[in-house]
Amino acid sequence: MRRTALLALLALAGCHRADPKPAATPTPVGLEAAAIQAGVIPDPASTDITGLYARESDRVCIVPSATAYRIGVFVDYDEQQNCGGSGIVTRVGETLHITLGSGGEAGDSACSFDARFEGDRIVFPPRVPEGCQKICLHRASIAALDVARLSDSISEASTLRDSRGRLLCASGG
Repeated sequence: MRRTALLALLALAGCHRADPKPAATPTPVGLEAAAIQAGVIPDPASTDITGLYARESDRVCIVPSATAYRIGVFVDYDEQQNCGGSGIVTRVGETLHITLGSGGEAGDSACSFDARFEGDRIVFPPRVPEGCQKICLHRASIAALDVARLSDSISEASTLRDSRGRLLCASGG
């Protein structure tokens, strides 16, 4: 009886075919990755950074230049407290390396920091180097600046001006 049961089990095992498993899709890591994979939000790795970004009265412009990108930043609390400067930005993945100066000139290393690029949003760090205060009046600051894309147009981005009327992202600069 035991032998018969064992033979029956072996016969069943030999007849059993493994069902083919469906092809596995890569599992996104985290909510943001799942949203990118589903197409709900743009993939920062494949999105151009060129454009005009804003939140309330804060503005950031980015336009291509010969070697990297030109960036302009304007934070406007009021006529007495604001920040305005331009410089260069380079990108590695979701990290933007920003170097800013005042007076619409290329950045100086005293105001150099990394910001996050999130597809249609740029987020500055909560603390920026002390040298960044050179582009600000009084207590204004560019720390924790968080702006969303308004336009990806170079011509629109090139029109951003500071409180003195200087162009911060003049094309071809």
